[in-house]
Amino acid sequence: MKKIFFAVIIFSIAFAACDNSNAKENKKDPLESGRGFIEASLKGNYVEAKKYILEDSTNLEYFNGLRDFNSKMTPIERENYRDANIIIDSTSKLSDSVTIISYSNTYKKVPSKLKMVRQNNEWLVDFKFSFVDSL
Repeated sequence: MKKIFFAVIIFSIAFAACDNSNAKENKKDPLESGRGFIEASLKGNYVEAKKYILEDSTNLEYFNGLRDFNSKMTPIERENYRDANIIIDSTSKLSDSVTIISYSNTYKKVPSKLKMVRQNNEWLVDFKFSFVDSL
């Protein structure tokens, strides 16, 4: 009976160590949250990237468009994005609940901006800003 108990304990520990769903995204800081979104997007992990999106119909529509567009990239382009590093150019705190992150990546090197908004003590990406607003 003890052997079974220890086997179950060891299996549980090993299973928990391999389970990536326990990795907690950091949404308490605008820069960390923005980096989490950008990195997940570059890696093509849209399930993870979506966790950082401020959920409204427009944001989700733009996000789904990005996911669909990226699914049409060549395998070489997808690999280049996966291998790219994030370059944070600057952050601008506009208020206690809005921060703008200016960034690019080492593959495309195209300047981009993310609007981070604080909602319920979490910093989320207001993705529509990247397409309709500019500062």
